Amino acid sequence: MGEFDPGPPATVARHLAKLPSYADFRELFWYDWGPVFYRGRLNRTARLLAIASDPGPTERIAGRTLVGDAGQRVQGFLHKLGLTRSYALVNAYAYALRPSRAQQAAPLLSRPDQLSWRNTLLDLIIGPQLQAIVAFGTQARAAVQLWDDKPDVPVFEVPHPSSRNAKALVDSWRAAVTDLRVIVTPDPDGDNGVPNYGPKFTESDYSPIPPGDLPFGVPPWLGDDAWGRKDKPRHNNSVERPGTDLLNTLVWRAPKLG
Repeated sequence: MGEFDPGPPATVARHLAKLPSYADFRELFWYDWGPVFYRGRLNRTARLLAIASDPGPTERIAGRTLVGDAGQRVQGFLHKLGLTRSYALVNAYAYALRPSRAQQAAPLLSRPDQLSWRNTLLDLIIGPQLQAIVAFGTQARAAVQLWDDKPDVPVFEVPHPSSRNAKALVDSWRAAVTDLRVIVTPDPDGDNGVPNYGPKFTESDYSPIPPGDLPFGVPPWLGDDAWGRKDKPRHNNSVERPGTDLLNTLVWRAPKLG
């Protein structure tokens, strides 16, 4: 039947269902598509917790976060640490932010109901095996800073994988990988001795999303957009929002197999 993610533990699922409403901020998010919560292990076995900003269109199709181009970059980051499964990935926001609305949405991060819900989620999914936290980008950094009861483990603040400052991104990620290799224990089937980042981001720095992170029944190519990055014209994600209907339509493109 193959490996797949069966979903969150019951206690976590009940908490996810209690997500406070985003209705008061709906104009700032792709609200009609609903929330996307996580990818990875939520059973308190993660050795690394990574927090990013918000889910995107590929994440909506997958029902898991960090699956598209940015997620495949993050998976490459985890690969360099030798982590094949001992990680938990979440976002500062459960809904996808609309372009250029991050500054307006920032107050939501500290709104008491949202803050309490997010911090409780983080408390529920981490356990004594946690060795480090990585905050990808501004929103993630704010979420970690607002986590009053965060565990006493190193916190790494690095640029978001979709940062437009390519040099700052790769330089920061390279330094973080170097430091994290001393802190985070690789999985038995992982190898933290693979090459670190070079002077610029390349295709070899991407990794496909493992089937064990995705729901049962998704296409085997979901979470691996290498074909799109090689296509002409290049497209980094298999899912996009068309300009004709940005709010309520997604276009999902499959590779031409065979």
